[in-house]
Order: sequence, then C-alpha cells, then structure tokens
Amino acid sequence: MASFEDIRSDFEFLDEWDERYKYIIDLGRTLAPYPDAQRDEAHKVRGCASQVWLHAECDNGAITLKGDSDAHIVKGLVALLLALYSGKTPDAILAIDAEAELKPFDLADHLTPQRSNGLHSMIKRIRAIAENAA
Repeated sequence: MASFEDIRSDFEFLDEWDERYKYIIDLGRTLAPYPDAQRDEAHKVRGCASQVWLHAECDNGAITLKGDSDAHIVKGLVALLLALYSGKTPDAILAIDAEAELKPFDLADHLTPQRSNGLHSMIKRIRAIAENAA
C-alpha cells in the first residue's frame, strides 16, 4: 500500500473530482483481504451508513490496522485512513490532526453527509483503539 504522503501527492495531481473519486475507489482495491472471522459486531464501526470493519493489532509498540467496507468509496476511505494511521505508535496516532491531514482531499465538499459522518466515526474508532493501547 502507498504511503499517505504518496497518496496525497497523487490526489493533488488529479484535477477533476471524478478522477479523484475513482482514485479513492482504486485505493480500496489495494487493501489486503479482510478476514471473514472479523466481520462481526466487535469489529464493526458504528455511525457509518455502510458496513465498515476495523481490526487492530499491537506489535512492538506500533498499531497495525486492517479494515474493509461493503461500499467501494468507503473501502477507499478506509484505505486512506489506514495509510494515515497504521504502523504508528498510539501516541503518534493520537498526535495526528486528521482534519488537517485530510483537508487537501477536500472530502467535506464532495462526500454525502452520511459518508462524512462515517469517516469521522472511523477516525474516532481508531483514536479509541490508540487510547486503549497507550
């Protein structure tokens, strides 16, 4: 999977929102397969219009995240967040200003309110995982 910085650079290179939307969907296709055993209530993210699952493992002080969704655009948003957060320590995750990091993507102006709420729910869930691990 590409780094968050690479994704941001690629995204800024695209002029039309249709191209950007397709790029986000394509990001979702790069996610590793998500285990069926973790498609349960414990891993489900509340507050998303689509089904979203997140799984976290802590290894050597870093949190590795896996995720999936049943909606293509949301799966892309999951990939974007995994690029932003996965592989970092709990303290590093908690120090990330997601709103500032995601601002160049201009998602607030192009996602439906339900998708925006879902994105915020995913961020909130990841931050809760980091707080519990800290």
